[in-house]
Amino acid sequence: MYAPRARRLCINIFPGSMNIPKYTAEFIGTFAVVFCGTGAIVINQQSGGTVTHVGISITFGLIVMAMIYALGPISGAHLNPAVSLAFVIAKKFSAKQLIPYITSQLSGALSASLVLRLLFPDNALLGSTNPAGSALQSFILELLLTFFLMLVILNVAIGSKEQGLFAGLAIGSTVLLEAMFAGPVCGASMNPARSFAPAIVSGHVENLWIYILAPVVGALLAVPAWKFLTDKKSENENSTAQ
Repeated sequence: MYAPRARRLCINIFPGSMNIPKYTAEFIGTFAVVFCGTGAIVINQQSGGTVTHVGISITFGLIVMAMIYALGPISGAHLNPAVSLAFVIAKKFSAKQLIPYITSQLSGALSASLVLRLLFPDNALLGSTNPAGSALQSFILELLLTFFLMLVILNVAIGSKEQGLFAGLAIGSTVLLEAMFAGPVCGASMNPARSFAPAIVSGHVENLWIYILAPVVGALLAVPAWKFLTDKKSENENSTAQ
């Protein structure tokens, strides 16, 4: 008889306590993405190219897909501060949960990079993203890559049940595709948390601004594009029905 009362007291004292599983899921999911993705880069360097660029791209795509299917029902599996922010702007996610989500994502990413530092202390970059060409080139590429990724996320994650069933496959495939062709030039981060953690832990932060700003701008630009496309679709369906 006292359990419900104690639970209500806990909720009153810690109003976010009911969301702890969501924050934990974001921590675990982002940890997994950074650990496996940047881990593949580190192991490729340590092993003299055994993993290969294709292998790295596949690793990123598969781990994103796996985490979406595993953790999506719990937290939505954002795993990316730019995605969380874009969902808020699109009014598909509570602004009150934005800071806890981003904190969980950054904490998970940092933990993954710290583990990789422990495992591979001699690796200099820990999978950090750095431009192969100019900063402007990488900035534009990261902006466009994240725009396309966010457009896919908005269309498959917010829609019919059938679309939702394929969300992990569509999003993971987009990450794989973009990492495959753009990775050698800009790193194809598309995720501020993925770039933030290895840069901070390795101490190579000189290009970090590109991989924080460009993905955020790209994700935010995808929101009005998505709204325009879906509004036009609704108008066409209504006119056809009439």
